Amino acid sequence: METKQLGKTGVSISAIGLGSMPMSLSTRPKESQSIDVIHRALDLGITFIDTADSYCKDESDKHHGEQLIHKALQSYKGNVSHVIVATKGGLMRPNGNWTRNGNPQHLRETIRTSFKVLGGNKPIDLWQYHAPDPNYNLKESLIPAKEAVEAGMIRFVGVSNFSVEQIKQARDVVDIVSVQNQYNPWYREPEFDGVLEYCEHESLTFLPWSPFGGSRRHHGLEDFPTIAKLAQEKGVSVYSIVLAWLRSKSPSILPIPGASKISSIEDTVQAVNVKLSDDEVQRIDRET
Repeated sequence: METKQLGKTGVSISAIGLGSMPMSLSTRPKESQSIDVIHRALDLGITFIDTADSYCKDESDKHHGEQLIHKALQSYKGNVSHVIVATKGGLMRPNGNWTRNGNPQHLRETIRTSFKVLGGNKPIDLWQYHAPDPNYNLKESLIPAKEAVEAGMIRFVGVSNFSVEQIKQARDVVDIVSVQNQYNPWYREPEFDGVLEYCEHESLTFLPWSPFGGSRRHHGLEDFPTIAKLAQEKGVSVYSIVLAWLRSKSPSILPIPGASKISSIEDTVQAVNVKLSDDEVQRIDRET
């Protein structure tokens, strides 16, 4: 598996990660199947796994994703000391909905819980503030992360759903190594709002969420002629083409596609070997 550096940390991670959200929502598979998927990802060389405290069915199920990943790592037969688990805090799941909560006390509590759920014997590898809450200023909301770094509960800090200005504000409070924003061929805002360029200039890892454009497009990628034709020409899936498109956009990008089946994660890693020419990238740009 190709590797790259997480931000400027000197820590090496796989060039494609595993997004765990599909394993924790209401449509999630059996736990044994999810653990098999995580184990297969590790077998294939994936060393970066993304989750969140809010990857769950609702508030009664909070921290499900973290619990699942910890259980999978504990039961894996190989070496997991080099595996980086990235989690997030700052979203709530009342009745299965998504709401923001930047209350500093809530963030302190959820960081402590995430730390314990992920084992409690080493710092959280990467903790990300999930989304800015307009009810609190960024400094208020990020002070708990800074405190947790100083207390040895968090190793590295990232942000999610942030603008360039918000990233700069966050960096005034605590060192930031990654940014996780929505990005795919149908939602290219990071190309135009300066976030992708900023991440590249500042050597921040950019983690694109919703890489396949949501469930509707995810199941209809074959309907895009350029993507389908390139997949056929290169002998790979349409999903590999989209991941290759993302990787072609910036060296800062590390895709984290979700998976809940072994076949999905096996297909995902194929994208590392797919190279798109500038012309092929532009053809996808024009179609989407």
